[in-house]
Amino acid sequence: MDDFTINEKSGIPVWVQLRNRLVYLITSGHYAVGDQLPTVHKMAIMLKINYNTVNKVYQGLERDGYIISRRGQGTFVTEFENTAMGAGGSATDLITDEYLSKMKELGLTTQDIVSLIGKRLGLGKDE
Repeated sequence: MDDFTINEKSGIPVWVQLRNRLVYLITSGHYAVGDQLPTVHKMAIMLKINYNTVNKVYQGLERDGYIISRRGQGTFVTEFENTAMGAGGSATDLITDEYLSKMKELGLTTQDIVSLIGKRLGLGKDE
């Protein structure tokens, strides 16, 4: 499939690459409302990536309002203008979510993360 390429050497997680590409293809109009996406299984085979990775991306896109799954029929593009993320926030939301996930994996609490970000931004100093 020419619409998708995964760069395993990029340092960007495969699921983020796939999600970003799908969001772009949907928001740019390449996939129109009502278009059917490949099945999770077919997408995993085409991209030679784990089924669970594709499933995770599809679930996230559905949760964010880009697609809808219909049992026995497939996965389809939906109206996305009213989604919480929209086209403009998707990349920043993904980076923020990835950062927060990694910080929590390191054992930091929410307050630890807020404090760390505040220090990096120079908050709390006389400005």
